[in-house]
Amino acid sequence: MTFDKNAQFTQNDFGGSINTDEILETFEFLDDWEDRYAFIIDLGKKLPEFPESEKIEANYVHGCQSQVWLIHHLDEASGKLYLLIESDALIVRGLAAVVLAAMNAKSPSDLLAVDIEEIFEKMDLIRHVSPTRGNGLRSMVKKVQVIAEQLV
Repeated sequence: MTFDKNAQFTQNDFGGSINTDEILETFEFLDDWEDRYAFIIDLGKKLPEFPESEKIEANYVHGCQSQVWLIHHLDEASGKLYLLIESDALIVRGLAAVVLAAMNAKSPSDLLAVDIEEIFEKMDLIRHVSPTRGNGLRSMVKKVQVIAEQLV
């Protein structure tokens, strides 16, 4: 499969139809954390395919317990920053999906205005993942923010 950068990035529901409002609404509906974890894992299964050729050191997210890669594309026409994230762990793919729902398909300045910690707090997420997963989640967010800061 050849990697069509524009299509792979922009034809992605995260940050569009899959957004934090939808996730928070579903979280309120689910009664226990077993169901919430299952929902997060299901979100991760919806992540767009990540090109094998991009699983290189430059795209590696350090600070995660699992292997995580992140790439980006700034669409010049719209000014939106598009992200793709991949992990070898199901729960981390799901956590990456939460990050994408909040931060994908926004201008770099709009992305930097996202209060991701507030979203994590509303989900009560950090309290329900291991400390190493929480650190990895924050490492993903930090890498996205650094990319956005370089583009502002």
